[in-house]
Amino acid sequence: MTYRPRRPSVLARMPWWLLAIGLLFVLGLWAITSNQTYATIFRTLSGGVVTTLWVTILAFVSATVLGLLIALARTSGNRVLREIATFYVEIIRGVPILVFLFYIAFVAAPAMVAGFNWALAPLIDWGWIAPATVRGFDFVWRAIFALTICYSAFIAEIFRAGIEAVGRGQIEAARSLGLGRWHCFRLVIFPQALRTILPPLGNDFVSMVKDSALVSALGVQDITQLGKLSASSSFLFFETYNVVAFLYLTMTISLSLLVRWLERVMDGRAGR
Repeated sequence: MTYRPRRPSVLARMPWWLLAIGLLFVLGLWAITSNQTYATIFRTLSGGVVTTLWVTILAFVSATVLGLLIALARTSGNRVLREIATFYVEIIRGVPILVFLFYIAFVAAPAMVAGFNWALAPLIDWGWIAPATVRGFDFVWRAIFALTICYSAFIAEIFRAGIEAVGRGQIEAARSLGLGRWHCFRLVIFPQALRTILPPLGNDFVSMVKDSALVSALGVQDITQLGKLSASSSFLFFETYNVVAFLYLTMTISLSLLVRWLERVMDGRAGR
């Protein structure tokens, strides 16, 4: 008779921290559905969820594309490209995100509007298009632009680390088979680098959800800004910021669990 070890139950395998988070989520949901004060605050703040997600997703996609281009420049054999990309990364990473938001919103945006009007001056003079104004440059777009620039520097380093983790021998083998630079990157380097890139990239997305709260400093109507307005008008600071934290935690923990699941899936495929 062969001995078969007993498999632990689902409850025994469940991490305690996840159970504690699940309990907090149930308590928060119960407070929102059973308490009229929490329900009113939740309805007020739920409008900011769309703005938070819109700003985060658009800025993250733009930052990922820009970060990939910068990483390719960082790993390029061309010294000029490599030096420019390194300069960009070091400068952007050294400035706090809140300072950069103010810089883009109040310094770069007027300069961009002036540059736009200068570049299209003939069309404006002929009356084909109206001149752009600083007031017409929405603060939501300024915030998205600032987050894109800030995060592109960090994401570029993630891509660079992933690309450089691929063995040099595999790249040389691909080149010896006649693959060009683009096909070598698309078919050999990127699929392998993706396993290294995905976990920190997912963590950066979670960080951007949290850092998107900084756009409230520009008056963008996200969750934090609506929470500040609601708390200052009702003086229900404890209840309001409980709901604000509940909304952010729901988004960030859901994303963290999704990233962990993706890591397990990719590890499973790599182990086959």
